[in-house]
Amino acid sequence: MTCEDDKHGHRSRLIPSGLPRKCSVFHLFVACLLLGFLSLLWLQLSCSGDVARAARGQGQETPGPSRACPPEPPPEHWEEDESWGPHRLAVLVPFRERFEELLVFVPHMHRFLSRKKIQHHIYVLNQVDHFSLGALHRFNRAALINAGFLESSNSTDYIAMHDVDLLPLNEELDYGFPETGPFHVASPELHPLYHYKTYVGGILLLSKQHYQLCNGMSNRFWGWGREDDEFYRRIKGAGLQLFRPSGITTGYKTFRHLHDPAWRKRDQKRIAAQKQEQFRVDREGGLSTVKYRVDSRTALSVGGAPCTVLNIMLDCDKAATPWCTFS
Repeated sequence: MTCEDDKHGHRSRLIPSGLPRKCSVFHLFVACLLLGFLSLLWLQLSCSGDVARAARGQGQETPGPSRACPPEPPPEHWEEDESWGPHRLAVLVPFRERFEELLVFVPHMHRFLSRKKIQHHIYVLNQVDHFSLGALHRFNRAALINAGFLESSNSTDYIAMHDVDLLPLNEELDYGFPETGPFHVASPELHPLYHYKTYVGGILLLSKQHYQLCNGMSNRFWGWGREDDEFYRRIKGAGLQLFRPSGITTGYKTFRHLHDPAWRKRDQKRIAAQKQEQFRVDREGGLSTVKYRVDSRTALSVGGAPCTVLNIMLDCDKAATPWCTFS
């Protein structure tokens, strides 16, 4: 560093050696701020997948999957308060090998619900891999929700069946107690991907009483999809009215969908009798017949947000559902 004298002979400021004498510390400070801003902008674009999508649109290849964004900071005051109301929500998140999404989901949902003053607890329902006769159990979202319902605390009186890759962005969305009937938060008019009228997946709120009235979800749906379509029939069969959001003007931008089908493949295989079974109503099985074991229960903090991880081993009855394993 060198010093420059002013006209009175005083040394007025430090200038890095090798730089023009007119380049001041102030200019260097501004340049550092600009570089920092550009770095943060690049991080946000790259972790949200916008950079990858833009590159694909220009015919360029992008190495590897897009990265999940860093978790949001927890709310400044996230301790629950009795003044928030008498009801408490159990957020049930069926899960297997979606760690990048989970790191974003837990802090985001905790922050979102706390801002809305919703008493809640997040249960990550982790299906533990299990080899049976050399075959791997397939993912069963519905059975995990049944198990999570039974394992959730008695202090909760309603549930959210919540996908880990779907984040609410509009704070006008209602996550309150659905007293009059099931409330489909991710309605077809708002979900970025599924728009058919009978869709009830993504995010669905029910009181525990109403979920029991439906006998929960069918345990016969191994692999991805169709279990929520069957549950729609259960809702109607139980004589319940389905409610959906109104007055939401953000359309398909109401949620952020983290799933990238280019690298996150879903198990959509249909095996023999399963092709017919997927369109039938399961009139016998459900919450009352789910068979599982909780291997462990762990309290975690993700980005300052609390949750409970339940490692769940589901029972696979190959006589009843021969499509429950990968051969």
